[in-house]
Amino acid sequence: MADQLLIAGRAFNSRLIVGTGKYRSFEEMRRAHEASGAEMVTVAIRRVNLTDRTKESLLDYIDRKNFFILPNTAGCYSADEAVRTARLGREVGLSEWVKLEVIGDQQTLFPDTEELIRATKTLVAEGFVVLPYTNDDLIVARRLIDAGAAAVMPLGAPIGSGMGIQNVANMQILRERVTEVPLIVDAGVGTASDAAIAMELGADGVLIVHFLAASRGESAQNCQCRNHLPSNHSLVPLLPCRNIVPRF
Repeated sequence: MADQLLIAGRAFNSRLIVGTGKYRSFEEMRRAHEASGAEMVTVAIRRVNLTDRTKESLLDYIDRKNFFILPNTAGCYSADEAVRTARLGREVGLSEWVKLEVIGDQQTLFPDTEELIRATKTLVAEGFVVLPYTNDDLIVARRLIDAGAAAVMPLGAPIGSGMGIQNVANMQILRERVTEVPLIVDAGVGTASDAAIAMELGADGVLIVHFLAASRGESAQNCQCRNHLPSNHSLVPLLPCRNIVPRF
């Protein structure tokens, strides 16, 4: 298939990545994933029950024959914490791939780019395939690529805001200058038209979490473009901010 998303040598037929947060139930999440047509699902390592496999887990509702699991380090506020979380995900068999998140501000969930670059260098050296969530800054993107990132995932707007791509100029600059790795818009997509705009600007893919969950199981393609998520500058993190990752 010619029009594939290629990341670190792996091909995906869909350019949509979906998440697991904000659904009312695991069953609703499963239906939404199937309707979306996506092939990659990002899962917060901190949301997965890694100790007691006898209890219900969101992983029970993801068919790993049809979906590639991309663990993420949501809720981490330092490079060391993110690295420990990524290691934990790999050790329990989730994946050696990681959507790397190092948050710098609890309210906006903007990334701490200095810590993000440091964590990327460490994880790449340990054999991880790293897809970092970052801002729309070209210099940061270049440094992440130099550190070995397999893709760059700039935010279009704050996580969960549904505001769409707020800085079109920066996204265009990123597209013109980032050619070695895929460019995937990671946050702020609030409508199907927002996703279309991202692709028209040249993004290689789009990650959608809140919008798809808010659609209550409908596919992103079928949702009415006018049904925009309410814009929200004061955001609630998907995960608690307390440190629950063991130090090892």
